[in-house]
Parts: sequence; structure tokens; C-alpha cells
Amino acid sequence: MDEHSLLGLGLSALHRDGYLLLPGVLEARQVDQLQAAISALTPMHWDYNGLLEQYKCVFNRDPLWLTFLDLPGVIELAEAALGEDCHLIGQTAWRSHPGYQGMPLHLDYLVMALPPALLADPAFELPMQICTVQFYLDDIDAELSPTRVLPGSHRAGRKPAPGEQQWQGQQVQSILCRAGDALMFRSELWHGGSDNRSADRSRSMLQVHYGRRMVAQKFSPYLHWHFNPAVLAAATPRQRRLLGEHAEAEYD
Repeated sequence: MDEHSLLGLGLSALHRDGYLLLPGVLEARQVDQLQAAISALTPMHWDYNGLLEQYKCVFNRDPLWLTFLDLPGVIELAEAALGEDCHLIGQTAWRSHPGYQGMPLHLDYLVMALPPALLADPAFELPMQICTVQFYLDDIDAELSPTRVLPGSHRAGRKPAPGEQQWQGQQVQSILCRAGDALMFRSELWHGGSDNRSADRSRSMLQVHYGRRMVAQKFSPYLHWHFNPAVLAAATPRQRRLLGEHAEAEYD
């Protein structure tokens, strides 16, 4: 199957289900490289560590993170979903340790409330504004904090109620996958984490958020933000565009 056909299937899944699992996106050496890079991170600003480690804006800490902004097979799908002028709105490294309690079902961002009848119309295709890609660095089984998704819930037009676990007859599904696989999902999809019930394993993950150009880039610490010169010097033209170096447009 050619690249154009694969992109079409990927877009269809994002419109139909709200998510897509991409197998084998990372090579074994890249998985090892990211595991080592996360281990070397130290908290800054709003980062935190404990049973859950979270490190924000890692792309600005070292040029090695740039590679994971535009991985082949991922960036093409992001650009097809969000436009060829889409950009980065976040890159976060996570590590969930034994005993960590996962997040309940939630959505990341609902662009606007739409009439339920419109959302229920199969002829209506809800445009995407933000997509997230989660790169898994461990083999994920039922014990190791699998991501949970509720297929089709991006068309609910609302966030889930507390404890809500199904929508339109669809049940929550756990994403069980291998190290190097990636999950792409749109911001309206109901999704959540789950507990790390393993005795001695931690789950590591790199998360990248893409938005349409008119979705603001919100890099903390905001007014004190500045780009790392070493990162900018190493970035390719496409990576610089993802970082925000756009051609002139209407609101510039």
C-alpha cells in the first residue's frame, strides 16, 4: 500500500474512532536513547517527580529531542490532519512508577460545543484542531499503566461525567502495545491513564502535541520563555517551523 493510501486510512481512523495505534514507529536504539534521556532529566518550573515524573518542554533542553518532533510516518499524518503549517504546542516526558494511580477519563480540549444532532450525523466530519502522539518506551501490558480510550467519544461534544465509562454502546479499551509503538489521538477523545500495578516496573513515555497554526503555542514559563540557541542551531527547516518559525500570514 502506498504512502497516500496509508495516510488516508490513518485520517479515517482519527475521524471514525478518534485515535490510531502506529506500530514500530521507534527503533530499538531510539527507545534506549529516550529512556536514557528521561533518566537524565531534572525538574524545572512546573515539572514534578515522585510516583509520576513529568518534564515539560523537553524539546528545548537538548537537540536530541528534535528528532522526535517529525518522525517519518507520524509528522505526515499530523500535517494531513492539521495542515502543513501545523506546529508544536508541547513535548513532555513521563515516567510512571509502581503504585502510581492513573488519571480518570477526560478530554484534553473541546474546541466548541456543537449540536448533538450535527455530531450524530455520519455525514458530518468534525475537523481536528489538536492531536497528541504518545511514544511508548516499554512493552505495555495490563499491569503497566496502559492508556485507556473510548472509541468514537470525540463526537460526544462534551467531557465525560465522573465515573462515565461508555458512550453510544462503546466500552473503554486499554491500549496494549510494544516499546516503540505510538498512539495518536485527537484532543476531544475521552482517554485516561490507569494504575501501575506492577511490582517493579516503570512506564516511560514521550508525548508530543501538535496544533493547527492558529492554536497558540503555550511554552512555560511563558513570559520568561526563551529558545535554547543550541536547539535552534540544530533544527531543520521543518523542525523550525514546528517550533514556530512560520511564513507571514494574516495575523502576524
